[in-house]
Amino acid sequence: MDSATTMERAAKIKTRTARCGCGGLAITVAGEPRSVYACACLECQRATGTAFSYRAVFADDAVVSVEGERRTWQRTGDAGRWVEQTFCPSCGALVFMTGEGLPGAVSVSVGGFTDPDFAPPSTLHRARRKHRWFDPGPQTRISE
Repeated sequence: MDSATTMERAAKIKTRTARCGCGGLAITVAGEPRSVYACACLECQRATGTAFSYRAVFADDAVVSVEGERRTWQRTGDAGRWVEQTFCPSCGALVFMTGEGLPGAVSVSVGGFTDPDFAPPSTLHRARRKHRWFDPGPQTRISE
């Protein structure tokens, strides 16, 4: 999709921007996410520096822009497929990722939107690895 078409579409649909901690890297997406999830796998715990990741999945064509300097690194997830994480080289915040298991999609770190009304995760992946204190609530589907 060319940038003129993407910009026209963004003008008609709600957009939101997720930024890193220092504001140097931003991704703007249009529309609602396909899904929102949390993941408690050990790799997500290490990548986020906390007990789980909280991400929203958008179709590739929902990406309006990615601005700022960025670095990527690839890892292999629990299922043996690659995941490429994109982060800010200045502050180190992980802003979004793509993966072999999510073709045609980008997974954005929800905290970067700084929106306390953002949808809660509908699924907790790798629940067996979650910290014992973490209770995702009865509305969250549990996925081992």
